Amino acid sequence: MKLLATGGAGFIGSNFIRYFLAAHPEAELVNLDLLTYAGNLENLAGVEGDAAGRYAFIQGDIADPDLVQRVMDQGITHVINFAAESHVDRSIVSAAPFVRTNIAGVQVLLDAARGASVKLFLQVSTDEVYGHLGPDDPPFTEETPLAPRSPYSASKAAADLLALAAYQTYGFPVIITRCSNNYGPCQFPEKLLPLMITNALEGKPLPIYGDGLNVRDWIFVTDHCRALDLVLQRGEPGRIYNIGGRAERTNLELVEAMLEELAQVVGRPAAEYRRLITFVQDRPGHDRRYAIDDRRLRLELGFEPLVDLETGLSRTVAWYLDHRTWWERIKSGAYRQYYQEMYGVG
Repeated sequence: MKLLATGGAGFIGSNFIRYFLAAHPEAELVNLDLLTYAGNLENLAGVEGDAAGRYAFIQGDIADPDLVQRVMDQGITHVINFAAESHVDRSIVSAAPFVRTNIAGVQVLLDAARGASVKLFLQVSTDEVYGHLGPDDPPFTEETPLAPRSPYSASKAAADLLALAAYQTYGFPVIITRCSNNYGPCQFPEKLLPLMITNALEGKPLPIYGDGLNVRDWIFVTDHCRALDLVLQRGEPGRIYNIGGRAERTNLELVEAMLEELAQVVGRPAAEYRRLITFVQDRPGHDRRYAIDDRRLRLELGFEPLVDLETGLSRTVAWYLDHRTWWERIKSGAYRQYYQEMYGVG
């Protein structure tokens, strides 16, 4: 296998690359990433040395047909697409980057992969394409109609439809995965948990939207990586697989659990951190609840999450405590200086 992983310098992509190269010592992997604001090669420190001759990084845009074609011509056999604009708040401010990367970029990848007779194309999507649920509604299944409610989720739904169209029209081997909320090492500090952890450590307010009772299902990122690897190895083309962590929590419950863990590790009263919680005006169209039915993945491919929420929060807090320089460079903007000089990206 020679795998093209797009967006591999981001949070999930970088964790997957580390997992995949360790799990498959015979495989090769090419990482194509534009290195926009959330792409950080520090997430992959040491990978080139650990996987010498099996790993290569290419800086570039998945919406660039000529570049993508040159990459495919390097003997790519499989593709996994992580590359995406993914922050809902940013999509509300401007949808244009989401349309370019998440829709046009996916079509470029599909066209080039089909032309190169790639054996499998795995489109990494999100449970947000399903819309949202009421408190007593059953979880999303793979047959739940698409009902995206933000520019971000609409762009991901469009990409899913393009991928399924490639399968139906051309018989091109495509699989889609839709996962619940990820957390763990290397997550960009604009996302909920790393924002709360780093702000708490800096003594800054912990902003929580609305009443804090929006519900999400949470999965530790390495469990998501394991599921993706299973799908790559044994998934059926044309199928959609939901990936869930079976850990529904309100945003407020999640933050309070994290603060308890942080307080215990640091040796401070949790009340000192809880006082930093600040409820802020809710964002437009904020989905109330997500929940995943992942029975297809469990029954067909035998997937089981290995990291429960308590353990995952402990590992996540420990990682951010041990990597303060990493997130301080991101929050200050210092990490972008190298990429500006090296690649000319902002």
